[in-house]
Amino acid sequence: MTSALHTSALTSLPLLARGKVRDNYAVGDDRILMVASDRISAFDVIMGQPIPGKGELLTKMALWWFDQLGPQGLNLCPIHLTGEAPESVVLPSEVPQVAGRSMLVRRLKPILVEAVVRGYLAGSGWKEYQDSQSVCGVPLPAGLKNASKLPEPIYTPAAKAAAGEHDENITFERTVELIGRDLATRIRDISLAIYKAAAAIALKKGIIIADTKFEFGLDADGTLTLMDEVLTPDSSRYWPAESYVEGSNPPSYDKQFLRDWLEQVRINGKPWDKTPPAPHLPRDVIENTAAKYQEALQRLTA
Repeated sequence: MTSALHTSALTSLPLLARGKVRDNYAVGDDRILMVASDRISAFDVIMGQPIPGKGELLTKMALWWFDQLGPQGLNLCPIHLTGEAPESVVLPSEVPQVAGRSMLVRRLKPILVEAVVRGYLAGSGWKEYQDSQSVCGVPLPAGLKNASKLPEPIYTPAAKAAAGEHDENITFERTVELIGRDLATRIRDISLAIYKAAAAIALKKGIIIADTKFEFGLDADGTLTLMDEVLTPDSSRYWPAESYVEGSNPPSYDKQFLRDWLEQVRINGKPWDKTPPAPHLPRDVIENTAAKYQEALQRLTA
């Protein structure tokens, strides 16, 4: 693994945006170089310290999933990869910042809806269910517990927030108002299909994908295309199937280890209020988080 990269600094390409994890650079007017840094965020706040190797692991996992689900695999949806080497569009001196952690993708018109699919009740979904016996306007049966498997996966979209803001859970009808019924329906249906296929693949490897979020864009012809990264521990809740018990938070392969630590940490005797700046992460939290990402990749791709 290369040394940790908190923030890339390419000078040969114009910087378009820095997200919570990825730095995006323009390659002409039709492509984007996505560099996965080792930054990690929780509760929509970027931590001050990187997780060494995380960007490479995320990229390997995303590429693996694109192979499973895209034109080379189940062909469920067009994907944004160009198939070109990311190293080919930067200066030789910049290759170490790019190698192993980047994707060269088509530039799309992003759709500002997070396509969230839940197969299990967890996180904000569990909290919302306790209040209303529903999630994002989707009614659910009585008697479900934390981590319960849902009768069928449900689509619970979120409105993408500006940097530093929290994504907002919304109803499907709200997405219809935002982007129109046809596009909203297509995104919902393809998201559910991708989740079901991916969950079945992962379960054969002993991994439960409790929930996940997808991002889509439109190409110049208006074709709905799966973009960003897909089905990594940054966008999904991964649980080891062998230790799953309904009613409690299973140990997970994703950011839950970090989230749990942040929930109990005290700053000046008070809980962290989930706004920047993030608490300083102890070495064991960094190392354990890195190990979880590594274990997920090894298990999934073995």
